Amino acid sequence: MDERLTESGAWPIAAAKEPANPELDSVKRVLTLLDKTSKARRTYGAANPVAQKFFEQLFEGLTAHLATYSKLAFLVQRSELYFNGAVVYRSEQDSSNESVAFKLYADGIRELAFLESLSAEDLTFLLDSLWDSLDPEENDDDIVTRLWSKNLSTITLVTAEEVAKASTGGDVFALPTGGMMEAPESSLRDLLDREQARTKKGAGTGLEGDGGSEAGDGGTPTREGTGGGASRQASRFKSGHVGYDVSDKELAELAKEVEAESVRDNMTYLLDMFTAILASEKSPAILTKLLDLWGNILDSLAGQGKWTVLDSVLGLLHVTAEVRPDLGDDHKKQLADLLNNLGRPERMKMIETYLNQIPNAITEGLPAVLLSMSSAAIPALCTLLANLEAPAHHAIVAEALETLAKDQPDYVLRGLSDRRPRYVKNLLAILLKWNNPRFADAVEKLVRYPDIQVRKEVVRAIGIFRSNGNGVKLVGFLNDTEESVRFAAIKLLMTGQYRAPYSAWSPLVSANTFMDRALSEKRAVFQAMRATSSDEVIPFFESLITERSWTNRKKKEELGALAAEALGKLATPAALTALELGQKKGSAPVRQACTAALAQAQRQQHLKQAAS
Repeated sequence: MDERLTESGAWPIAAAKEPANPELDSVKRVLTLLDKTSKARRTYGAANPVAQKFFEQLFEGLTAHLATYSKLAFLVQRSELYFNGAVVYRSEQDSSNESVAFKLYADGIRELAFLESLSAEDLTFLLDSLWDSLDPEENDDDIVTRLWSKNLSTITLVTAEEVAKASTGGDVFALPTGGMMEAPESSLRDLLDREQARTKKGAGTGLEGDGGSEAGDGGTPTREGTGGGASRQASRFKSGHVGYDVSDKELAELAKEVEAESVRDNMTYLLDMFTAILASEKSPAILTKLLDLWGNILDSLAGQGKWTVLDSVLGLLHVTAEVRPDLGDDHKKQLADLLNNLGRPERMKMIETYLNQIPNAITEGLPAVLLSMSSAAIPALCTLLANLEAPAHHAIVAEALETLAKDQPDYVLRGLSDRRPRYVKNLLAILLKWNNPRFADAVEKLVRYPDIQVRKEVVRAIGIFRSNGNGVKLVGFLNDTEESVRFAAIKLLMTGQYRAPYSAWSPLVSANTFMDRALSEKRAVFQAMRATSSDEVIPFFESLITERSWTNRKKKEELGALAAEALGKLATPAALTALELGQKKGSAPVRQACTAALAQAQRQQHLKQAAS
């Protein structure tokens, strides 16, 4: 048999297939949904949640298609549906007798068309008609009769009987008459209407059909005698009759497209099947096995990084109890355990392995998956955060921990003692977002953490958790080996929001090494002392401005000048008295600094008086 023929032996009546286009893709999606909806309603009933979901998807898809193209007409064969000469649906071999294509074909429908303004009621009536669900007591299972009796304005059909009447050769698909297929009609209905009009026009003229006026019943010319039947059958396959004109190259391309269409997304197919079973199965034993199987599905999706699919599955499991209120207590507990154990360590290890193996992996859906976990997953999430390598992945897990562990921060606080700086920085970032002062004690313990960046984050955290009050912990950072860490602490102490006694400063400023620090740092330290200790530091500053020494003279004079500057900004009566003493007993550079500080203090007092 010619490979261009359909499986029923007829020549398709449409022109050669055009390249793939949006309309064709839309038709394929709609007809696939039509078949799935039909099967679901037949198997589980129209009231089943899964069947209802498929119906909603089908109606939305049809409505969108008709809004764009106004009409959807397709030809029907035993296991295939055609649109503009292209196969847009083919049933599986094992289930062909249950497909919508076979059901329509078996009931004599050769073309079905949906028109714009299709209503949900009309579509429901069609689906009910397919599987005899309109009336349990109705014995007539003829789809055509039901649809015609309803006289639907938005659903039309062409039957095999209509085609047979218009076909001179008796073939229900071939409409031979010269030039018919050259016309721009878009459906079998259009062709039949054209043929009927042509026949009526030629009535009484002997031009009603190819058989002429001498044709007898069945279209056999009476003058040909008994040999006419064989001649007529042979004529069905002669060149020049209606059919495809397909080159070898086009045929090869068609074969590739058919093969590509036959490739099924097995994962989606299996999930749809399991969902249908979960929504309708009544056997307790099967439900128990199915819920166990869902745990394996979660593992598989997590290990493959199928985050969006995994999120959809979790959404399904979350609403299962609502969809199936008839579930027993054992199954409800099994379902709850499945969700509560979502973040079990073994599954989190799968996520870790996948993300570390593919640093640039798509993470869409992963945040939603992590947020679906219960608080029992907090330890495993902390471990995942510690072991991940890509910063982008850190941010996703940290965001999940920020939400899940807010009321149970113990595991986050314990993680601060970890020796991995990157992990500790992420934990500090989480704590800073929580902004709870009770975390300050745990953070202050990191004052000597080996990593510089961590120590800087600790200083910043202290400034947020304790924006005022006791500044002794911050003074401790001034002995840090890293200058940037020391300046971060000094900057906070200079704000005047903290208090620290001189005894906290004494070990720092009394050490001989203090004189070796940069001038800017020494100035900042003295200003911080003034801001945190007030008059308590005056004796120390006074000793610096009155001291005379032959050793380290230049550095000590430098310290005296800085002390005078700090006293001038302190500007209390005791500070001014110390400056006046420095004018008398200090060295020349110190006396000059004391004079400038007194002048500065007096200007400040005048400004305050003027302002008041």
